[in-house]
Amino acid sequence: MKVSFAKLSAPTQGVAVIAVPEAPKGKAATPVKTAPPALGKTAAALDKSLGGAISRAIRAGEFTGKREKILQIWAPGSGRITRVVLVGLGDPKTLDGAVAERIGAAIFAATERETAVTLILEDVGAATLAAHVAAGVVLKSYRFDKYRTKEDKDAKPKLTAISVQSVSPVEAGKAYTGLAAVNAGIFLTRDLVSEPANVIFPDSFAQRAKAALAKDGVQVEILNEAALRKLGMGALLGVGQGSAQKSCVLVARWNGGKDKAAAPLALVGKGVCFDTGGISLKQPGGMWDMKWDMAGAGVVVGTMQALARRKAKVNVVGLCGLVENMPDAKAQRPGDVVTSMSGQTIEVQNTDAEGRLVLCDVLTYVQQRFKPRAIVDLATLTGAIIAALSEHYAGLFSNNDDLAETLAAAGKKVGERLWRFPMGEEYDRELKSLIADMKNIGGPRAGSITAAQFLQRFINKDVPWAHLDIAGVVWNEKGTPLAAPGATGYGVRLLNRFIVDNYEG
Repeated sequence: MKVSFAKLSAPTQGVAVIAVPEAPKGKAATPVKTAPPALGKTAAALDKSLGGAISRAIRAGEFTGKREKILQIWAPGSGRITRVVLVGLGDPKTLDGAVAERIGAAIFAATERETAVTLILEDVGAATLAAHVAAGVVLKSYRFDKYRTKEDKDAKPKLTAISVQSVSPVEAGKAYTGLAAVNAGIFLTRDLVSEPANVIFPDSFAQRAKAALAKDGVQVEILNEAALRKLGMGALLGVGQGSAQKSCVLVARWNGGKDKAAAPLALVGKGVCFDTGGISLKQPGGMWDMKWDMAGAGVVVGTMQALARRKAKVNVVGLCGLVENMPDAKAQRPGDVVTSMSGQTIEVQNTDAEGRLVLCDVLTYVQQRFKPRAIVDLATLTGAIIAALSEHYAGLFSNNDDLAETLAAAGKKVGERLWRFPMGEEYDRELKSLIADMKNIGGPRAGSITAAQFLQRFINKDVPWAHLDIAGVVWNEKGTPLAAPGATGYGVRLLNRFIVDNYEG
């Protein structure tokens, strides 16, 4: 979508969208009805040119400017303005980037059948907030329809251009440049997660990611099965041995920091491109959605692109463990014992608890090779996290309070919320095996916690580490405020904000 920024000026044709601040509320002790919201100078000029159609509609529709509420005025007056759309800002004093993006998404939903609109943001004073509104419009516009050959043209969005009028258009345009980079990363993540498993499998994921990232200056290498075998990644290779598709590990490096040799932040993603459960076969109902079991890897790739496109001043390494979990005759069996890269042995009691087997080897590798200052891993790891948090939060597990708090704060700022879970020896004991160093599952309860405890066994004690279980938030059948039904791109905005606030500057 084409986004441009301009000075405030009452439009004379087409579709005008006006962001309206919420009207002041009457005293709680009186029954006085809330007054209609006041129009800004530019909106008032437009109202006057339309013979007062906007103010009349506000009074008739009892529109108060409540956040994200919409009032549509069709063919007002007798001029060339075809429609005016009012969108509520709520209290401008409480606006932040996340709220502004949701308002932008509401604007897209109300105007998607138009081809171009003019957005008047005179009551959004901060240039960064105007940029966030525009970013929200773009985020909501994403559709994955490349495989549709027959689609009702009336059902397809048409909006391709938006002109944003604000108090500080030049500054807003500059702020939008960074947000556009993040949006590009989100769209890359959504693309990868949306693709079917016959298109995105370990090698094709790696090749597509390499092609996308290399254009933006990210150094990418792909470790094939021979390299993984030489490194001793028996846990990761065990997961993929039942598939016709070869496993691999993607390593992406962005050295944007002032000191190129400084220890990087490490991002690690689970990339199970399709998960049947292996010999511990899943129920067939709904198995199709296991194409997005590689969403953690998708988030890492999208974040690396966002960092590169906005020229982030930080050193970051992103790794993706890429496998396919299939029930072939060569597949590992429940009860098999594998040796991880760390040398620790694992009794595989359930082949459907495969993501942790992939991650443990990649976590060992990133520590040995890159000596990172901190590690954040992302994985659609457990169904238990969905049972606990539904689609509203991702689970957060960490060995470091500061790291956990800064991640949670970043998530709150962008509206991608995290909920921290406890960890401890009492949960770790659930992983005791009779024949190996550990088993890959705990008991029937606290499955998300025991999965995190498993991963922590592969983290050096002096390395700050956080695990994000994102199983409930990367795909949404109903859609979210910022995404159409399907892949959400959850995690890219969170990680970008986390890096901006804690590792740059």
